[in-house]
Amino acid sequence: MPDGVVLLNNGSSAFMETDRTMSYARLVAKVERYDAYRNAPPSGRGNAARAPRSHWQETYAGPSLDRPFPPVLFVFAPAPRRAAPATREAVFHQRAQHVHSVNYRIIVATTTLAQLTQQGPGKPVWSVVGRGMREERRSLDALPKAR
Repeated sequence: MPDGVVLLNNGSSAFMETDRTMSYARLVAKVERYDAYRNAPPSGRGNAARAPRSHWQETYAGPSLDRPFPPVLFVFAPAPRRAAPATREAVFHQRAQHVHSVNYRIIVATTTLAQLTQQGPGKPVWSVVGRGMREERRSLDALPKAR
């Protein structure tokens, strides 16, 4: 599903998506699939000592039941015959903010490859979808938590 899963400094993980050539519709569909994944019912795995947990909880939350759904991080990279990464990022924000659970049950944050390369992932390079592109960028540890 994701292009990668990254382990964050605080021991949690995040889903990573890198975009160069996908249509906006496909990018928003990815966000919708993450929303569906987050809301998928438990598969029935469990035992008498522990209730069944959903796939993402089994795979990414570890033993902690109170860990929120991992953030979804999109990195926009340059590509021939495509709008500049900053433009693609801004349009993606406009379209993805309409996915029902964004900014509540799932946190989606974006950056460009140039910002990520120049400043590093721990610096304030991430813009949270649904909070507006004009808001100051945040570092990974300052991203809001999903509920």
